[in-house]
Amino acid sequence: MEAMPRRSSDAEAQGHQIPLIGATSGTANTQSAEEATPYERIKAMILSNAIPPDTKLTIDQLARDLGVSQTPIREALQRLEGDRLVVSKKPRGIWTTPLLDGRELMHLMEVRLLMEPWAVSVVSTDRAVNPGRKMLAEIERFAHLPNGRHEGYELASHDVAFHDMIFDAVGNGFLHDAFRHLHAHLHLFRLYPADLDGTHTIEEHRAIAEAVHRADPEAAAEAMRHHIFEAMDRFSSGLSTPGGHGRFHDVRTGVLRHPE
Repeated sequence: MEAMPRRSSDAEAQGHQIPLIGATSGTANTQSAEEATPYERIKAMILSNAIPPDTKLTIDQLARDLGVSQTPIREALQRLEGDRLVVSKKPRGIWTTPLLDGRELMHLMEVRLLMEPWAVSVVSTDRAVNPGRKMLAEIERFAHLPNGRHEGYELASHDVAFHDMIFDAVGNGFLHDAFRHLHAHLHLFRLYPADLDGTHTIEEHRAIAEAVHRADPEAAAEAMRHHIFEAMDRFSSGLSTPGGHGRFHDVRTGVLRHPE
């Protein structure tokens, strides 16, 4: 079998982008199964729940399924462990990571609420160079994909691209790396959000992008806070832990003093 082509250096720099294996042609970041690397193919299987959470992985079986040798499978699993999508449980082998529980989701959203409203306000101060136009273009690209576009897989890829534009525009490599290392989108979209068709996400993204485009940092920060709180409620529907949803009210009113 021919070697899988490597992604460009730009794609590698954005290591948490989500490949759309076999998705509708013409979409951004879309690849056929033949073009995708073993890492991208296994990642797609995990994110689409073709390989369920907390499932043991067998290198030999994955190699047979993907039609490659065991060496690229081992390399792929090492990268996926860095993405926190798989974990080594010695001596039990390699497993996909479980879904976030209520406490973990709350902690993840707390970090995002500390980082993202500030970041979006920073990039909104200069009308001439802010990324608002680029953000709006990404929204339109996603909104006008053909029928069947809004499965959680493509929505996740859009969400990654949208939020990445903000941190890229800040120009602080340490902050951008910190956001990427959260792997937030890789975990959140395995929770089966209620907004699976992206309707609410697009509306919230548009409000953020329009505030950035008109160089209104206060409105942009408030729109981002609203988006994160709304996303928190949506993703909580995928939690299996009882009583997890009630903790999010504590984040809103106690930790972050966000108005109701």
